[in-house]
Parts: sequence; C-alpha cells; structure tokens
Amino acid sequence: MIKAVGLLSGGLDSTVAAKLLIDIGINVYAINFISPFCTCTPKNASCSSIITAVKQLGNIPLKRVILGDEYLEIVKKPKYGYGKGMNPCIDCRVIKIKKAAQYMREIGAHFLFTGEVVGQRPMSQHRRAIEIIDKESQMAGLILRPLSAQILPPTIPEQKGLVDRKQLLAISGRSRKIQMLIASQKNINDYPCPHGGCLLTDLHFAKRLKDYFMHTQNPSINDIPLLKIGRHFRHENGDKIIVARNEKEGKLLLKLRTDSEIIFNPINFSAPVVLLQGINKNFALQKIIEYTKKEIPKNAIIQVIDKFSDEKFLFYKLMRSHNI
Repeated sequence: MIKAVGLLSGGLDSTVAAKLLIDIGINVYAINFISPFCTCTPKNASCSSIITAVKQLGNIPLKRVILGDEYLEIVKKPKYGYGKGMNPCIDCRVIKIKKAAQYMREIGAHFLFTGEVVGQRPMSQHRRAIEIIDKESQMAGLILRPLSAQILPPTIPEQKGLVDRKQLLAISGRSRKIQMLIASQKNINDYPCPHGGCLLTDLHFAKRLKDYFMHTQNPSINDIPLLKIGRHFRHENGDKIIVARNEKEGKLLLKLRTDSEIIFNPINFSAPVVLLQGINKNFALQKIIEYTKKEIPKNAIIQVIDKFSDEKFLFYKLMRSHNI
C-alpha cells in the first residue's frame, strides 16, 4: 500500500492534487496548518474549507497542526526575506514541509505532495524557490507536485514506479482554468475562490505587524488576534490604542484583553470600546471622544477595566480628572 502525505489547505490546487493521486491508487493522508494570519481563520479554529475538502476527497485522514511562536519567530526574521508585505513565503513553506515530513515518518508514508504550480506565486513557486524549499527542508526528491510534475525533474516516487509520471500534469502559470476544469470533472465543486488568503501579504496589516515587532520584546502568537481588529494608534511614548470599529469588535476587545491592558467600555452611550496597552489614559479618552459620532450625554458612564479593578465612572468626571 503506497501512502503519501499531502499539504492540504482546502483550496482548489491542493484538493485537485490530492484527488489526482487518490484516483491513481495512492493512499492519501492530509496535513493542514492553522495559521494566525489566515484571512478566514479565527483564533485557534480551523478554516471550514479544509473540512469540506476532506469530505469531497472521501473523508481521508486529516491531521491539523497549529503554527505557534516558532512560526512567529520565522515571520519576524525570515532567512529568505519577505514578499510585498511581511510574507516570508519560502521560510513558511520550509517549516510546513518539515512538519509534514515528521508526520510522513510517523505513519510510514512514502512521500509528500503539495498543490504547488510552477509560476503561480511570484515568491515561492518559481523553480529556484522550489529548489531552495526542497533543500532547506531536507526533503529533496521526496516532494511530489502532481499539478506541475511533468515540467519538473522526476521525484524519487516517480523513479521507483510508485507513481506513474504519465498520469501527472504539466500546469504552469497563474491561470487556474485547468484546475477548475479537472475539479468539475471529478465532482469537486465546493472550494473557496482562488486567492492568497494570507494577511501577511496585506500591506496595511504588514505595517501593524512591523510596529508590533518593533515595540514588543517577547512576541507571542497569542497577541496576533488583536492585530486583526480595530483602528490602531501608537503614541510617541510607546503606548498603543486599539479603537473598535463596531459592536462585534468591541466584544472581541473585551474578550481578548489581558491583565496588562486597560479597557474603556461605554455603558449607556454610543461610543467605541477602546483598549489601551500602556498607562496613558488621556490618549484613550481622547480617542473615544474623537470616534464618538453623537454628542456624549452628561450622564454618560464608562467602565474602566484593568488588572487592579473594574469600576464605572461618569465619563465627564473621568475626563476632568485627566484634564481633558
């Protein structure tokens, strides 16, 4: 029985690659990586598209791996640099291949495979990048890329006859028309619209992350959810403010707050929830005033939550006490 471990994102390419191997008799096991930077993944939860993909592939075995602080360190200092934002695509691929290889050995699989297509992504899916990934992961020859296999050097499983190279494809470039046609032919009809799905490629988010690394001595993966929400402001003294843009974000700030942070929560008037990382309460109160659309009533009450207390104050009285 020939076993292969596939890096399955739940997207079109990796799902089609898995289906190709299943149809030629390979026993496919999937591994999926949960990234805090996925645009469709909330904190510590898996993207629903991976569950859909597994079902469409016949409920193949699935192992899910959460990328933690080790991954964050790679994002902070990638060996092979960034793309247009703070996306360390080559380094990211290497760590995922290494973890997939560990799983491959655990279950006695013969090789790995991915949904990569030569020339599809500018940073990590050109020939030189593929060579680097294979070498750095120490898996050269054992990573099959079914969608582009016929335009790449034969891998060990092909050379050993474990996989018939003639049944693999020669896709290249950014178009996904061929993958979509194959998916339709193989009854794979439910997959997310093709896009990167990684916040690290977003220039606005990349700016926030860069600021976070500059001002945080010990970065933690647990801090990333806060970077995804609200309006962010950095004071000249280093303090940071996050202003919720709506009620949902306000609830998230309340939920994600740690003991080192201060929450300003409007109780009986319409104003944004604000989270303060630091001690400059004036900064927080000024932002509340700035982003409150309606006039603040005289009886407005605000809840101030920190590691020492959870108290409610008249908003105007609190402003006077801070000379605002």
